[in-house]
Amino acid sequence: MISLQFLLTALVVVAAPGTGVIYTLAIGLGQGRWPSLAAALGCTIGIVPHLAAATLGLAAVLHTSAVLFNVVKFAGVAYLLYLAWQALRDGGTLAVSAERKADSPWRIARRGALINILNPKLSIFFLALLPPFLSGNPDSATAEMILLGGVFMVLTFAVFVLYGLFAARARDWLLSSERVMRWLNRSFAAIFAALAARLALERA
Repeated sequence: MISLQFLLTALVVVAAPGTGVIYTLAIGLGQGRWPSLAAALGCTIGIVPHLAAATLGLAAVLHTSAVLFNVVKFAGVAYLLYLAWQALRDGGTLAVSAERKADSPWRIARRGALINILNPKLSIFFLALLPPFLSGNPDSATAEMILLGGVFMVLTFAVFVLYGLFAARARDWLLSSERVMRWLNRSFAAIFAALAARLALERA
């Protein structure tokens, strides 16, 4: 069940740059080490509803209901565009600035959780990723889904922490250049806007 193939597959998926990775990097660069850990934790917690949906079969309902899928999808699009604006705005949540004070861990984690919660593709992703690694025993299928999902979440948190610590380590060097900070803020805004556009084009 928890095979090397599953671990490698999950690791590749987790390490691939996505909204959670970009958010964690932005927080690490803009606010430092401890805030980046809160971002990693929030993004990991945001997986829980999708894992529950896949385990309970709700992901299939989301997949077949165009209205429900689009409601969640466009809420996610709006939120990503909001984060893009926050990266550009002076003093914004994701703005990289030498004068930037860290937000509370709760606020950082909450935003990270929302990034994943408002991505309807995650539920469908779990519905596709986990079943091939089950033992095939119907009686233990739910417990196996939860176990595999838990391992996926542990890997997510560990990898995101590494991303965040890397960004926090680079923070002092980057903050010495106003030009680099402007470039970073514009880049993060463009990336979140691009991710919003990609999500808007997704279909159930």
